[in-house]
Amino acid sequence: MMLHRLALRPLHFAGLATLVLLGGLLLAPWRSQSPDDAVLVETDEICVVAPPVPHDPKSGLGLHAPRPVPADARCPVCGMYPARSPEWAAQVIFDNGDTQFFDSPLTLFTYLQDVGRYTRGRQASEVAASYVTDASSGAWIRAMDAVYVNGSSALGPMRAGNLPAFSSVALAQRFISARGGVLLEVGQISPQLLQNLNGERRHAHAESPL
Repeated sequence: MMLHRLALRPLHFAGLATLVLLGGLLLAPWRSQSPDDAVLVETDEICVVAPPVPHDPKSGLGLHAPRPVPADARCPVCGMYPARSPEWAAQVIFDNGDTQFFDSPLTLFTYLQDVGRYTRGRQASEVAASYVTDASSGAWIRAMDAVYVNGSSALGPMRAGNLPAFSSVALAQRFISARGGVLLEVGQISPQLLQNLNGERRHAHAESPL
């Protein structure tokens, strides 16, 4: 009997260790390196922390100039890694140079609707610049000067409807001729449209194979 009990103890402690480890993983998303800038991203399955990326004076880039997307940066709206889909990436730069990166123009505009929800302690009035990727050239362009296409056959990072961006109406119309969709200016990107498109993204994510 004694040998039987001793044989069970390692399993007992292993079980406790597993519970502690799982507890740590579950609590980890609520820990942040910066209490003021922590971002809690609520997805259908997990929560992740996506803090803004500080400006690097050694980069040689201006305080509000667009910058490359870090490989480990996460979208504060959906938790995806924008660097994995650079042709869709977007970014918002705050007054102090801190930057949030996004997986698409769709999540950028969703973010701008309620900055404080996705970046604690920040407000829309602190946004100094926002950029999207020109779908025709891959260059950064100002989000508020770009034109967008809705309803095309081009699927975004989550394989659902999205808003590819273009630096000119002519480029957007050329894209529409090939891929379909309708032209939108920034003022036409309404909260209702964003809600509909985000619903498509969630549905596509739920249906995608593991």
